[in-house]
Amino acid sequence: LQGVAQSPEAEAAALCDVDARFLAAAAKKHPRAARYRDFRKMLEKEKLDALVVATPDHTHAAATAAGLRLGLPVYCEKPLTRTVSECRIVRRLAAEKGAPTQLGTQIHAGENYRRVVEWIRAGVIGEVREVHVWSSASYGKIKLPKDRPPVPGWLDWDLWLGPAPYRPYHPEYAPAAWRNWWAFGSGALGDFGCHFMDLPHWALGLGLPAEVDPVDGPPVDPEATPPWLVVRYTYPGRAYGGPRNKPLPLTWYHGGRKPDLLQGEYRQYFRSGVLFVGATGSLLADYTRRVLLPEKRFKDFTPPPKSIPPSVGHHREWVKAILEKGATTCDFSYSGVLSEAVLLGNAAYRAQCKLRWDGRRGVAPNCPEAARYIQHHYRAGWSL
Repeated sequence: LQGVAQSPEAEAAALCDVDARFLAAAAKKHPRAARYRDFRKMLEKEKLDALVVATPDHTHAAATAAGLRLGLPVYCEKPLTRTVSECRIVRRLAAEKGAPTQLGTQIHAGENYRRVVEWIRAGVIGEVREVHVWSSASYGKIKLPKDRPPVPGWLDWDLWLGPAPYRPYHPEYAPAAWRNWWAFGSGALGDFGCHFMDLPHWALGLGLPAEVDPVDGPPVDPEATPPWLVVRYTYPGRAYGGPRNKPLPLTWYHGGRKPDLLQGEYRQYFRSGVLFVGATGSLLADYTRRVLLPEKRFKDFTPPPKSIPPSVGHHREWVKAILEKGATTCDFSYSGVLSEAVLLGNAAYRAQCKLRWDGRRGVAPNCPEAARYIQHHYRAGWSL
């Protein structure tokens, strides 16, 4: 909300939070805004121009879809949803309604990502033959709590659960630790996959993967997300960086795992990053840095001309698109595909199966057991 509200053309008309402390803190910054605990009542009563969704993952889809059905422009934090089925519904709604949308992949607006995209598309490292993406983030490593402390007076626990199956309150879930749990979040892959996999998706023009293989990870916990994981995606082709119909492997790592190709000082200093491996060299990048390897080969490198203009700011981009009936760079048509790819990694890991993904139908015909992790299930009183 703060990022959007800092745009001079935007003003918070209504605030909603199930946590009375957070709601009061937001109200101090936006004293003229109406206050709600239930976003459904807010959307029913207020005449809003746009909606910002910054809830835990398990309520992203319900709030976003409700806003889209009203024809509202929606900004949603990443990942777009908690499950693949929700993601596909939200993507379809956004396409039908046509209002400006934006996913919270803020790094997409940075200058470094723009230069990496330009270099890859200009063929600086030749045909891209494989990609490695890693994050130092780690969640999970936790057991389901058995004690039942009382619900704090400042929290509406039933509303916080939203569409998730009921379970007793515990501070291990709310307000801050929900990413550890499958019921509410999507772990490190869901948290950082949309940030780091955004770069190869953008640079290479990737769509949905054809295969998703959980090559390594700890034993699956039915409740907690994995503290570390390695997933290999195979994309059927790309728009840039090589032959359009040539399969491209992309491997994701988190929780301290990194590609073996990353050696020496780069392994130490790039705790998270993206490595494009090309026919004539490699490009290593994170949010703010980019390095061509081997450095000796590129010591006289002259960058190609800049072709991607600077962003007006990730949040401002969305506000500007609303006012000028324009577009954003991370609308749900792009970021929904990115989010779906990310979430498929979790589904493959939980099913312990190499998924062959039919992106047209939204199914993995070779692995029916994955359906329970691909399809959302809401408790009574909630629907999408």
